[in-house]
Amino acid sequence: MSCLKAEHLIIGGGISGLAFARYSDDFQLFEKEDELGGYCRTIRKGPFIWDYAGHFFHFKTEEFKRLFVDEVPKDDIIYRDKCTKILYKGAKIDYPFQTNIHQLPKDEFIDCLYDLFTKTEKESYDSFLDMLYGKFGKSIVEKFLKPYNEKLYATDLSTLDVDAMGRFFPYADKEAIIRNMKESKNSSYNNSFLYPKAGAGSFIDILSAELDKNRVHTGESVVSIDCKNRLAVTSKGREIEYRHLINTIPLNVFLPMIGENSLCEKLSYNKVLVFNLGFSKKSSFTDEHWLYIPDKACNFYRAGFYDNILGQDKLSMYIEIGYGKNDVIDDKETEKQLALTLDNLKKLGIIDGNNRLEAYASIVMDPAYVHITKDTDALIKAFFARAAEEEIYSIGRYGAWTYCSMEDCMIAAKKLAEAIKTGAAMIKS
Repeated sequence: MSCLKAEHLIIGGGISGLAFARYSDDFQLFEKEDELGGYCRTIRKGPFIWDYAGHFFHFKTEEFKRLFVDEVPKDDIIYRDKCTKILYKGAKIDYPFQTNIHQLPKDEFIDCLYDLFTKTEKESYDSFLDMLYGKFGKSIVEKFLKPYNEKLYATDLSTLDVDAMGRFFPYADKEAIIRNMKESKNSSYNNSFLYPKAGAGSFIDILSAELDKNRVHTGESVVSIDCKNRLAVTSKGREIEYRHLINTIPLNVFLPMIGENSLCEKLSYNKVLVFNLGFSKKSSFTDEHWLYIPDKACNFYRAGFYDNILGQDKLSMYIEIGYGKNDVIDDKETEKQLALTLDNLKKLGIIDGNNRLEAYASIVMDPAYVHITKDTDALIKAFFARAAEEEIYSIGRYGAWTYCSMEDCMIAAKKLAEAIKTGAAMIKS
């Protein structure tokens, strides 16, 4: 079998890998699945259109917005102002919780307000949880921020770095919280979004449309890498000689390929079991795009409504359930969680006895959310610096082991491609 040669060997055909390929000429891209897209793929069952999980586009750059908008027919793009709620003790509270405490019952509102004004802030915090208490006080944290994020991350929040969520965490000072009681303006990075009627996977079609198909290999993964000789071997036994190695698969999967096992063992993350569910009729929740559920008696932490976004006449939704990295999600566990999910949907009033489940699909995201900690963050940065000396670069949410948006991944891919061309490649994304 002949040896392939490429300036750039790209591992992974998700958003980051495809975006890098768009700005490259001489590349070979390998994706282990039979289709491109990574987690940004779309499933269709009858009238239901589901993504692997909720993927909504919040473009901040004109370049990538135009890439999307110009390629999708105008009538096939939906624009929405976000409508999200927190289900709290039978009531719907606007998100984010901390700026809408005035919507709580009077006694709980007073508790939150009192703690907000008597909290003790510090110049620096020891952890994400420590920061939450310092910024928002005991009541806001323990009513929503702590239980919800424990369900989301499936870990002890005191192990996470202060900036574990970066710009995506909805910070608010006392003045903003008080001001919102009258103005009710909830501002966050994704207040509005756009979404293709054909599902988020259609964006993958756009990213890959102009690529040389002879350089894109699906159903084939890179299984071993000789960094010294810059030689990789695939699952089909093919060898690839490369100059630059661009990794976009999860860092915990990539590291053992190059002998970085000790760092791999230190990485922390969670898994998420996603249910995509299609029902026989609409829910009474007709306006909400997604819901946050902090109550630990409910097995899922978030539920989204595709039908409310797409204007469909049948309830179509996604459900997300968090697990630790060592938890086993097998068929038995999946069946158990599906039954619990249907039961909890009834308890929450989202479905009733007449709303029959017509179709569903389950997906395990492994990893789902990376856990950013001080110790591992320093080790990862040191690894990226060493790897860059061998012209190995790891980008994307999972390749760079960070919390970022789909657009952030594309921006990082473009910057890296340009930096390599000019001889000024980055150490990290």
